[in-house]
Amino acid sequence: MVAHNLFASHLLAWFAVHARALPWRETRDPYAILVSEVMLQQTQVERVIPRYVRFLERWPTIEALAAAGAGDVIVEWQGLGYNRRALNLHRAARAVAQDGWPEDLTKLPGVGPYTAAAIGKFAFGRDVLPVDTNVRRVQERTGETFDAACAQALFDLGATICLARIPRCGECPLAELCPSRGRRYEPLRRQSHFEGSFRQRRAGALRAVAAGQEPHDDDAVAALVRDGLLTPDGLLPQ
Repeated sequence: MVAHNLFASHLLAWFAVHARALPWRETRDPYAILVSEVMLQQTQVERVIPRYVRFLERWPTIEALAAAGAGDVIVEWQGLGYNRRALNLHRAARAVAQDGWPEDLTKLPGVGPYTAAAIGKFAFGRDVLPVDTNVRRVQERTGETFDAACAQALFDLGATICLARIPRCGECPLAELCPSRGRRYEPLRRQSHFEGSFRQRRAGALRAVAAGQEPHDDDAVAALVRDGLLTPDGLLPQ
């Protein structure tokens, strides 16, 4: 118990000084937190920040997003990648606008256990620790199971100090307690390159349709139709 308290106290003291200033940390609005978490699922924080702000300026409430056309949401999402997230976010907004927030947040389209835990913790104050890749890495390396109060601090430690391959142990507030101090790790399997990939072709076809142009890529259009990002007629959904 003493060691556990030391880990948490060292971590939280570090976080009080080094916390990242992120706009979604300034709200407990479940809609805003949902938007941020969906955007962050596959996109780096630095790219998300301006897009998150712009998205909420355009659709400041979940009712506003629910009333929007799906095609408009997909177009707004362009550049963030993995466009099915936009469709699921729009569907989730319509579900909440119609029926309210469900107790089990995983019932919402596109919301898995981690995203549900994050919304539960940061919007509804539930005593649950959202465990993403960064949190899991810190827990595995320290051997500790941190509680929900450490969530944001764990995110930042994993993102800036306890890095995947070469952690910055010399700057880590937990180093003196950590059994993994000084270790290096094999590089993780990298995602396939976007340039020249079918994902790029899909993105190009969707961008062409959004601009009112012919995509000239039948395979990409067919894949977009299967995912609900285009209608069978090759148009943006309403």
